[in-house]
Amino acid sequence: MSYKPPYTISDKILNLVVDITMLLSKVDIAFKNNVLLRKKNQIKTVVGTLAIEGNNLDIKQVTEILEGKKVVGNQKEIQEVKSAINTYENIEKFDPYKIDDLFKAHSLMMNLLLENVGQFRDVKVAVKGDEIVHVAPPPLQVPKLMEELFEWLKNSELNPLISSSVFHYEFEFIHPFVDGNGRIGRFWQSLILSKYNPIFLSFPIESIIKQRQDEYYKTLSTCDMEANSTLFIEFMLECIYEAISSEINSDKSSEINFQGTDEKILDFLKINPKATIKILASKLNLTTRAIEKQLANLKKENRLQRVGSPKKGEWVVNEKGDL
Repeated sequence: MSYKPPYTISDKILNLVVDITMLLSKVDIAFKNNVLLRKKNQIKTVVGTLAIEGNNLDIKQVTEILEGKKVVGNQKEIQEVKSAINTYENIEKFDPYKIDDLFKAHSLMMNLLLENVGQFRDVKVAVKGDEIVHVAPPPLQVPKLMEELFEWLKNSELNPLISSSVFHYEFEFIHPFVDGNGRIGRFWQSLILSKYNPIFLSFPIESIIKQRQDEYYKTLSTCDMEANSTLFIEFMLECIYEAISSEINSDKSSEINFQGTDEKILDFLKINPKATIKILASKLNLTTRAIEKQLANLKKENRLQRVGSPKKGEWVVNEKGDL
């Protein structure tokens, strides 16, 4: 294998891989076989990945489209949803190591949205925000770059959590299609992860990326300037961890009869010591400010402590015998 994408396996990457693996070990059989949960999260995935591209349809509207109901709205956005749903519903049919399957996925994702679907671009492209943030390689280089990337992925001995993130970054850097690169890049990482462990089909990773959209684009841009995907790997692993932990805690919290807000927080943190304030706020239907106030009170009462740095640390719940 001659081509190797530039990245460094940082301590943060290793720690996140361990944390994600430990989370996955907590997923029980009932969770894995929950068809309704998978359907719900597929909808969240479609909403998230398309919202990143500017689609304004919400979960209710996407659900209605999935159920075959008529939805009033922008026809292009409705078609984007139909095409994305069709692509994700067929995810198990694709081989993540075959370029031909990439073409098939692009044809489905961009069906009725793009004239030249399922083929590499033959024009120059640039990613634009308020200004040009990335100029993709010339079109004549795309076939060779993609062939090298797929060959690297096929032969890589990296944990798929890492290799899928590297692929995602390199794919966006090459920008092989005229349009649809963002949604296909995110889809392909989910595909790689689903072949590693089918349980990943139950986690709406794209929805978490949407919540951190500005950071997503900023990290891509930073990695372009540094010619190294390490930061993007770290970012994607954080999103994966958050997607899994959010769903696990949502599932388990429904089984617990909480008495007060402080007990809710402590029970959540026992299950997931790395939970963020945003996750707590979302699951408990509180503002982040309210969660911060509750956490401060719990620490003051010596019922909770923070071990490690703000980003890499975790919460430790002090049991009554520890006080």
